[in-house]
Amino acid sequence: MDDFPTYPSGLRLADRRVVVVGGGHVAQRRVPQLIAVGADVHVVSPEVTPAIEGLVGSGEVTWHERGFADADLDEAWYCIAATDDPAVNEQVSAAAEVRRVFCVRSDDGTQATAWTPATGRHDGVTVAVLCNREPQRSARIRDEILEQMREGVVAAPRQRDRTAGVVLVGGGPGDPELISIAGRKALMDADVVVADRLAPRELLGDLGPDVELIDVAKLPRGRSAMQEEINRVIVDRALAGKRVARFKGGDNFVFGRGYEEILACRDAGVPVTVIPGLTSPVAVPAAAGIPVTHRGVAHEFTVISGHLPPGHPDSLTNWSAVAGLAGTLVLMMAVENAPRIAQALLDGGRPADTPVGVVCDGTMPGERTVLATLGTLADVLAAEQVKPPAIIVIGDVVAVAHPDTFAGRVAGEGRTGVSRP
Repeated sequence: MDDFPTYPSGLRLADRRVVVVGGGHVAQRRVPQLIAVGADVHVVSPEVTPAIEGLVGSGEVTWHERGFADADLDEAWYCIAATDDPAVNEQVSAAAEVRRVFCVRSDDGTQATAWTPATGRHDGVTVAVLCNREPQRSARIRDEILEQMREGVVAAPRQRDRTAGVVLVGGGPGDPELISIAGRKALMDADVVVADRLAPRELLGDLGPDVELIDVAKLPRGRSAMQEEINRVIVDRALAGKRVARFKGGDNFVFGRGYEEILACRDAGVPVTVIPGLTSPVAVPAAAGIPVTHRGVAHEFTVISGHLPPGHPDSLTNWSAVAGLAGTLVLMMAVENAPRIAQALLDGGRPADTPVGVVCDGTMPGERTVLATLGTLADVLAAEQVKPPAIIVIGDVVAVAHPDTFAGRVAGEGRTGVSRP
């Protein structure tokens, strides 16, 4: 059979019995793919990995906790022989041949009647690559094709989604690689893109020449596009039959006024959907190597908008209560008011030596982390000329990430095996 190439075919396995013989790591890689296409998956093996056992517990897989019997392939449409015993795999292969069931062999592709391609999906297209039993080469070619599809280098023209309406796209913390696939697709499908200053700006260069780009940048201490005007623009364009992408940095619903735009669309009868984004108060510290939680150090984290200082009549934050929290505080839009916030926390009982990390331009080429304590924060911000955008992390997790700077402040269970006293 090696004289002939394979005949490619897309199998529709939804609600059809598929048997996987073996419960080890090969099976663990294959079973989720079969579940994803709706197959009725049966695993035959005396033992399975914890991951497969979890799928059994959730009802997604049927486990026959024993060795293989030929009758296991009765009524099967497809099978995978994935044990570490060649004799068992040969038995599976022979039983499949008698029943005219296509069989994949994990140990010896020359004895199989089917091979598993390296597969991936993008924009509704499934890419499957077979390189004559060279799985690593297949995977490399698949990855290259998918990457070129995502970048638009390889693209069969398709009909764009022309449905009028608004989609709120969370762009993530700034690095264009950190937007979701769904978010990027929504941008490329849009007739109109209404973009904030902190939305990943490089992606705007990928928009088609016929796409209307509306800049609603809100610059600190500079010009400002009022939220009411943004609402008016996205509604008017949608009512004119356009597909509008409202493009923001971070996530639409974390201090992004996204729900105000939802309400405006609903009031106008405009269809609106949401594509979440990586939220900056979690993603930016993570990219900078600061965990917002850590075992034995922080059991909670609190995200606070710092655009209003403590004591402001419009502030909704109880700073006295916040000061009494033992966990991590993450401040957004707080660079200008950070000195007053630090003083409020000190007045509320937070120790002056509480570690602080200020991540500037998170995930962007100019990213830097400035370290301080609550007691020194005001002076350090001035000395380092910190300007927005920046995420401020307050708490002992900063010492976990920077033990040399905050020596003796906290041991950090993940580094030393000793938890905080």
